[in-house]
Amino acid sequence: MSELSNKPKMRVAALQFATTVDVAQNLATCLRMIDTAAVGTPNLMVLGEFSNHLSWYDGADHAWSVAVDLESDFLTAIAAKAKEHSCYIDINVTLRRAKPAITVTSLLYSPEGVLIAEANKQTLMGHENIFFERATTTSPIIETPFGNLGLFPCRDGVTFETPRGLALRGAQLFCDSLNSFALDEASLHVPARAPENKCFLISANKVGPLIPEALLEPVSEATHIPIKYLMGAGGSQIVSPTGQILAIGPKSKEAIITAEIDLTEADNKARPDETHIFAIRRPELYEDITIKPTGAICAPAAEAVEVATLNVDSLDDLSVVVELLPSDVTLAVLPALWSQADADADTIINALRRVCAERALHIVTSVRDQSSHKVVMVNEDGIVAEQQQLHGSVRWNWAEEGNTLTIIDLPWGKVAMLNSDDAAIPEIVKVAALKGIHCLVVVGDFQEPWETRFGIPSRAAENRICVVAAGHQNLPGMICSLERDFTILTPWAERKFDGKINQPLITHQNYADAFTAASIHPNAASNKLMSENTDLLTDRPWFLSHDLTDPKLG
Repeated sequence: MSELSNKPKMRVAALQFATTVDVAQNLATCLRMIDTAAVGTPNLMVLGEFSNHLSWYDGADHAWSVAVDLESDFLTAIAAKAKEHSCYIDINVTLRRAKPAITVTSLLYSPEGVLIAEANKQTLMGHENIFFERATTTSPIIETPFGNLGLFPCRDGVTFETPRGLALRGAQLFCDSLNSFALDEASLHVPARAPENKCFLISANKVGPLIPEALLEPVSEATHIPIKYLMGAGGSQIVSPTGQILAIGPKSKEAIITAEIDLTEADNKARPDETHIFAIRRPELYEDITIKPTGAICAPAAEAVEVATLNVDSLDDLSVVVELLPSDVTLAVLPALWSQADADADTIINALRRVCAERALHIVTSVRDQSSHKVVMVNEDGIVAEQQQLHGSVRWNWAEEGNTLTIIDLPWGKVAMLNSDDAAIPEIVKVAALKGIHCLVVVGDFQEPWETRFGIPSRAAENRICVVAAGHQNLPGMICSLERDFTILTPWAERKFDGKINQPLITHQNYADAFTAASIHPNAASNKLMSENTDLLTDRPWFLSHDLTDPKLG
């Protein structure tokens, strides 16, 4: 039984509001929102990022002048409210350090009004790199009567490393302060962090202008970003360890959202087949995550490639379905252990080889070969490449673990292959991305709805890779391509800014048809630059990721 099993339930609140360039006015707004939220007697309130001032500065001196000190009237007032309402308050501000250093810092005040934790932002976004310093240490785990909390702001939750490290060190609840106009942050990146770690998550986002109101029109004209997308996107939310959205705020107006949660639910790290998500980790395979990247990671590749997922019931139907595929499809994917009940591994591979001989095609699925569960890529010549299962699982307990991640060079780009249990482990997908893949192929037998709702799209987005995932009918897969226009504030040729920065283009596998086909854009994976000084791979917190390779954690 968990040592936290007798701990009380916790009432939590996310406070969603706008800030301005007036620090005193922003303090008044924070205090008003805290007083309003206190009516519901929450045990914890989470406020948005940059609560003291809009993240917009005339220069370094201006950024310093509007930042706050730990002993400032601003933070003293927040601490007093925590004591007055006898609750924890998590607020994010720009914080003065030894001049001229400023950090973007989440601060947690106790119900006694005492500052008990600081969490500096680990991954800075765009112009933040000009004015602020990145964290040099990981964030603490805060023990409370309700359970363990971990804090991080905004961009730190768009990639998995920071939340994962907190979860491995015992965090049961993530407190995420946002300052985001990106619609895909609330719809994808934020909720993905909860179920992949089986933790609770609270996010508090902004509404209203994210730049000074007087500059909205000129900035919009200069950047070609419509004014409506220069606003905080709202959508603050509370997410359960299964990925259920327990509460969500509106997109464009002030709000307070609440939920009652039991943090002991986050102690259960078992998947439906009873596999413990942390016990199966292979830290020795993840060392690349902690190494400083050098040079270009992902080389240029083909602009477009046609791919498909196949919905085939039996070996007898295989050739019929393949004949129906468009002639330009070069890669087709079947679910995990497809037709294994009907035939042995050799029979399946020979059947795949025969249908590939009729056209230039690679087919990927997985097979059981004695004590091995391996993903295989087959063409007319037979097996081109294979990937042994890397992480153990209860349902496939007969499968011996492999020790090597296979990278395949195809004429149109680099590819890695995983079964869905391996793909549920974000570390191994990150390693594949660091090895320069353009596309991840997932042969799925998905266990949980979050894997296809958040997991697969998040793997595509945070690594900026294409994903072709085939699932069984109960939880079908999808094809994730990438927008070719990506880096913010650069000229875009194919689309206007639509509020989504890092959302893959998704074609869902449709079991009403014999196959689902779509184009992917492998060459788009070679551009990882989200914004100025914000490369998804080279600018992530690799230097603070050693928790992910520590075999004693989790």
